Amino acid sequence: MARIVPVLDLSRLEQGASERRTFLFDLRTAARDVGFFYLSGHGISAVEINEVLDASGRFFALPEADKLAIEMVESPQFRGYTRTGGELTRGKADWREQLDIGVERRPTPQGPGIPAWTRLQGPNQWPSALPELRPALLAWQTKATAVAIRLLKAFALSLDQVEDAFDPIYSGEPNHRMKIVRYPGRDATGGDQGVGAHKDGGFLTLLLQDENKGLQVEYDGSWVNVDPIPGTLVVNIGELLELASNGYLRATVHRVVTPPAGVERISVPFFFSARLDATIPLLTLPEELAAEARGPASDPDNPLFRDVGTNVLKSRLRSHPDVARRHYADLLETGASPV
Repeated sequence: MARIVPVLDLSRLEQGASERRTFLFDLRTAARDVGFFYLSGHGISAVEINEVLDASGRFFALPEADKLAIEMVESPQFRGYTRTGGELTRGKADWREQLDIGVERRPTPQGPGIPAWTRLQGPNQWPSALPELRPALLAWQTKATAVAIRLLKAFALSLDQVEDAFDPIYSGEPNHRMKIVRYPGRDATGGDQGVGAHKDGGFLTLLLQDENKGLQVEYDGSWVNVDPIPGTLVVNIGELLELASNGYLRATVHRVVTPPAGVERISVPFFFSARLDATIPLLTLPEELAAEARGPASDPDNPLFRDVGTNVLKSRLRSHPDVARRHYADLLETGASPV
């Protein structure tokens, strides 16, 4: 039986014109068909992969007080630690603990007329009890960014665009974000929802998994397991590529199921996105591709906006209501749009 989620080797881009064309076709096909693929040949070594997984495990092994000292609710930028059950997907608790970090930048000065999404820019929170975590995660962020940019350029070519078609909307200040995540076993949770069914909002997600299962993707009305393959990253399409391609590429619904009793799962998702001040263009596709574009999926309860900052803030406010109440009460009280 053929593998539903294919394995693509990124090094094929540098193996001559014929192999490059074949890779770009395979990339476009995988992204359109299932929206997920395993990526090998990405250039990140097994040593570097183990370093970030080990550092993540050491963070989650810290005493709870050390983790709660950098709780996300203290950050207007939605950075920091979230305890198990502290994040919601479609209104239900996700049974995982996690640390969110983004790009290290100075906060944007606020004042009348400044869009609310500008509050998302700022510093990360780091655990004083584990100083080696910061360089480990920032190094991973740098490596994952380089892979994501190579892939995004390949996606542009696969859609018969110039290679740098997306550069103007991410170059300079891309809004990438990452998490380290621990899913406790089912004996230590309140349900089997590790993360509820959802789509990702950026351009691309690059996921590093440990050896334990749990990720599933929705395909033809069924849930398909995306079990770990050593040395690979799992890549999925985000809603920005769906918007830019008028739905030719489709962001795919996925979820994580809680591990069995006595097992924990660690993963490191990296979300590569556009600048917060960017507007997502509608690409002019070749006639044969445009004829197959289905339009971006529409969810009345979770509308998509071409303004990146609006989309990101909308998602963050829904997922972390405690941070929303603490730092965005003005929006909640007035019912204002997060633009």
